[in-house]
Amino acid sequence: MEPTKPKLPLEAVQLYNRFIHGEISRRDFMDGVQRLAAGGLTAAAVIEGLMPNYALGQQVARNDDRIKAGYETVPSPQGNGSIKGYLVRPISADTRSEMPTKLPGILVVHENRGLNPHIEDIARRFALANFMAFAPDGLTSLGGYPGDDYRGGQLFNKVNRDKMTEDFVAAALWLKARPDCTGKIGATGFCYGGGIANTLAVRLGENLAAAVPYYGAVPPKEEIPKIKAAVLVHHGELDTRLAATWPAYDGALKEAGVPHEGYIYPGAVHGFNCDATPERYNKAAADLAWQRTIDWFNKYVRG
Repeated sequence: MEPTKPKLPLEAVQLYNRFIHGEISRRDFMDGVQRLAAGGLTAAAVIEGLMPNYALGQQVARNDDRIKAGYETVPSPQGNGSIKGYLVRPISADTRSEMPTKLPGILVVHENRGLNPHIEDIARRFALANFMAFAPDGLTSLGGYPGDDYRGGQLFNKVNRDKMTEDFVAAALWLKARPDCTGKIGATGFCYGGGIANTLAVRLGENLAAAVPYYGAVPPKEEIPKIKAAVLVHHGELDTRLAATWPAYDGALKEAGVPHEGYIYPGAVHGFNCDATPERYNKAAADLAWQRTIDWFNKYVRG
């Protein structure tokens, strides 16, 4: 993918972030778009730059012959009863012998809109890095991701958050226990999913080998000593509220003796990894963060 040169002011990206996090209504978002358009841009150009284009951001096709992918449903008795997710393995792991090759597992947790095509693409990218990846859909109890992020966000706000957390715990333990998994798993996620990656590090203790939260909320300080996973944190410099949480988290992880690293990427905004949203995507930051993520999981989950 060619580097994306931002066309819109930072105000536009901040407007979109407030909209997708439920801080403003769709009407307020559109009013903001019209104000930006009055500054010389067309409303269509603003919308095109801000809203996701999943075809643009796809790096690994759904029918790529290097992967084997499908959907699995996991029991979640402490959560919403069950959670459905997208399971991907490299085809090479299942064709070399009669028995599938055991692979380390990575749980991939979506943002606050459900299991959209971008998160499924992230799971496929992990498969090409020779992991097995499972991307659960926290909207399963309401019928799953509805096909667009706006409605996904509306559904997300209707699901009991504590039960949704239990669904992800169940999904992680299911992945770890699979016969085609080595029994070592890591977790990563983006925004809401980054917060869940941190939460899983607390909840799973030694059952989680590594966590890589992208711009995720930090666990309460008193919970951090429960973490046994190696933690790698990514934030965008311009995502000031979340980036500001890193120094205290760094200190608490250090005090708890947790292997960890954290990076704040210059000029990057919230959501900088998402190549499906052109105005948030920062190719340099995303590429570097991804390489660090793969290296981290290779060291702590595969190693």
